[in-house]
Parts: sequence; structure tokens; C-alpha cells
Amino acid sequence: MKLYSIASGSSGNSIFVGSDKENRGILIDAGISRKRIVDGLAAEQISMEQVEGIFITHEHADHICGLGPVLRKNAIPVYATERTIDYILQKGKCGKVDEELFQCIRPDQSIHVAGMEVMPFSISHDAADPVCYTVSEEGKKVAVATDMGEYTDYTISHLSDCDGALLEANHDINMLQVGNYPYPLKMRILGSEGHLSNDACGRMLRRLVHYKLKHILLGHLSKENNYPELAYETVKYELEQEFGDEYGIFMQVAGRQEPTAPIVL
Repeated sequence: MKLYSIASGSSGNSIFVGSDKENRGILIDAGISRKRIVDGLAAEQISMEQVEGIFITHEHADHICGLGPVLRKNAIPVYATERTIDYILQKGKCGKVDEELFQCIRPDQSIHVAGMEVMPFSISHDAADPVCYTVSEEGKKVAVATDMGEYTDYTISHLSDCDGALLEANHDINMLQVGNYPYPLKMRILGSEGHLSNDACGRMLRRLVHYKLKHILLGHLSKENNYPELAYETVKYELEQEFGDEYGIFMQVAGRQEPTAPIVL
């Protein structure tokens, strides 16, 4: 399997998950321009014709702003929860597109696309009906889990047996608190339907460490309220508090504006 972040950050997200054997895969979100998606895929010798589905986590612009342009050029099925699809289509978020491309999914009910099993699971975020995804193939499993105001035992149950994952480390709490954001926006980000901080990501990851988990990408970083080095060191500190230096995970920070070297399992 391949987990490949084309872009991951508060200004745009699109992640490719593919099957090495089948030479095909899916996109999770299309929150950047079609050109950036096409160029990012091409850097890994992947064409849009090899993308057999686009899985949308929720309807916020940084996750769907490129979806309309993609669908007007490529008739790729789009998978999302019913309320997410309704919001996207009723609000005209994608412009004029073929509505027949949109397929409803339900949390905790898996679907097979591109030779892989995709499992949506519910998250706590201020959107219509948001989900994250795990993707499995032949005993390997990866996850893309961002835009969570909090994590629960339910979240952990979906992520607990992953071989690799992209996890949200959105902000440093102190930077957010003293920064220039309006107070209501700060409270939204810090709330239970906002985003995971670096510290919260580290605490969640402490619960996920097991013998299979080898690769972690820290993603969805805020441009204004975080730094890649700070996110990395904060999460690393949380792991070292629990496991010392022997936690056995290769960890890196996903690029906000550029692709990150893929995780290959």
C-alpha cells in the first residue's frame, strides 16, 4: 500500500491511498486545485485515470475546493455521507457537476474501491456529517484522521491496528491563545468540534503505538498557529514520556503546500 500526501494543512488537503499491486487507488479529499492534484500524482507516476474514487471527509473548502474542477474533467465517483453530499450539492459548492457521480456512504460500513476496503468512521467536527477513513488491503491498514475536535475510545478502536497513518496536529495551544485570531474562532478551534492540538495528537498516538505501527505523518497543520518543528517535537515528547526512545515509529510532518514522500507498506 501507498499513503501519499499531496498537500495537508489548514489551507488545503488531498491524500492519495493506493494499491501497489493493482496500480490504482483513491483520493481522500480534493481541497487543492486540480492542477496541484494532477501534478502531485504525476510526481509519483500516477495518472487521474488510476484514481477510482474520491472520498470526502466533510464539506469545508480546504477539503473540497478542487472537487468541481476535477469532476468536470474526470468522471470519478465521489463518496461521502448523505448529509455531506446534500450540503455540497444544495449549496453549489462544486458548481455544475454530474450529480450521478456522488455515492452515499455510512459511518462504520465499509466499501470496496480500487481493490481496497475503505472504512468511514464518525468524527467530532463542526460540519454536516464528517468522517475520517481507514483503508485496508491484504493485512495492511492506513488511516487519514484529521479535523477532530476530540478523540474517543471509538476513534481509537478504528485507528488501533494501523500500519501507518496521517494524524492531525493542527495547532500549538499557546500560539493559538496569544495569536491574532478573533476570540470566537479560537474557541471554535479549541472546542470539541474543532481541531486536535499537537499535545492532543501526541496523547492520542500514545494509545495507538503497537508492533505494527511504523509510520506516522503529522498533518493538517495551521499556517498561523503551528510550526512543523514544533508539532514534531511536541508529539515526540509525548511518545518519549510513555515509551522512552523505543517507540519504533518513523514520524515526519506532511507538507502544507507540497507533496511529502509517500509511505509505502
